[in-house]
Amino acid sequence: MSDKAPKGVRMVISLVGRRNVGKSSLINAIAGQEIAIVSDHPGTTTDPVGKHYELLPLGPVTFYDTAGLDDSGELGELRIKATHKVLYRTDIALLVIGLDGIGDKERDILSRLDELNIATLVIFNKTDIASPRSEDMEFCTNKNLSYLQTSTSSGEGIDAVKKAIIASAPREFAEDPVLVSDFIQEGNIVLCVVPIDLAAPKGRLILPQVQVLRDVLDSDALGMVVKERELEEALIVLQDRLSLVVTDSQVVLKVAGDVPDHIAMTTFSILFARYKGDLRTLVQGARKIDALRDGDKILMCEACSHHAVADDIGRVKIPRWMTQYTGKNLEFVQYTGHDFPQDLEEFSLAVHCGGCMINRTEMLRRVRECMRRNVPITNYGVAISKIQGVLDRVVKPFNL
Repeated sequence: MSDKAPKGVRMVISLVGRRNVGKSSLINAIAGQEIAIVSDHPGTTTDPVGKHYELLPLGPVTFYDTAGLDDSGELGELRIKATHKVLYRTDIALLVIGLDGIGDKERDILSRLDELNIATLVIFNKTDIASPRSEDMEFCTNKNLSYLQTSTSSGEGIDAVKKAIIASAPREFAEDPVLVSDFIQEGNIVLCVVPIDLAAPKGRLILPQVQVLRDVLDSDALGMVVKERELEEALIVLQDRLSLVVTDSQVVLKVAGDVPDHIAMTTFSILFARYKGDLRTLVQGARKIDALRDGDKILMCEACSHHAVADDIGRVKIPRWMTQYTGKNLEFVQYTGHDFPQDLEEFSLAVHCGGCMINRTEMLRRVRECMRRNVPITNYGVAISKIQGVLDRVVKPFNL
């Protein structure tokens, strides 16, 4: 089950610390199986490696085994940078302390974890060899850091670590995520409008569409799917029985024209903006499109890497539509995957994808980082609705 859960709904638990403190052994002890390579040779783990596990009652999680914070050399510096990049999508960090105790490396990473507002557990490992130093435990107490003692050799403290992870889980992982279930009731009809174009994956729907339909079914409502060309016929058949219409953003203007005003309507991207991020902030960011000027740089962010088709939504369509809407000469810069630019201040606006392949933590961190640096941020679907002149219509169900 955990191997099949989408990456975007997994809680991410990252183990950080110096080399040879027992991070890999701790992952294996928590999971009760050999899922990470263990060696007495320092630096066995190089790049961050994700390991899937089912941690009940939370469900599917991903443990990241990272390189040592004291890695050395030019390659070691790159490994440490990769570890820091993982922190952007981390929900809980386990700082593993070895026999050398808490030093400058640990204090530096604790400052970074605090800056990113990441829930942190300090794990004093290898207690079968030596107990934690009193000054280190006092340091944790003074910093209000939760700490535990473990021995992966004897199994001491492993169950306590699991319980502490569960207790530290962000609220959205302890509760059932909501997409549309708070808008509908048993027996309601939800109509999903799904265009099939060159960008549509062959033989399947994309993840946001699948998740919305699943949420409809879990609410004991009726979920129906049509292409935009069949929408008018569906509206005639269903008439006033519809409770909600959810459309792909690329055809939102046509759908808004066809769906009567008294029927609630939104987009898959709007739903995911709420589900994965901060909808109010993303809507405010979209309204900043009106203030763009000649020469402004626009950051286009995609959380997953994919082969770009001829009419790619992020590389072609949105830049074209935004240029036509504003009448300005704009520069668009593409970032994909987990990369996020350090020089955010040079951008006048960030436009993010729906974020279906990253977790809510990483999406919120990106939103907050943009806001911290006074860079407005929106997402693909919200921006498209703004450009098409229907933003107020599709956010109306959310009282925005």
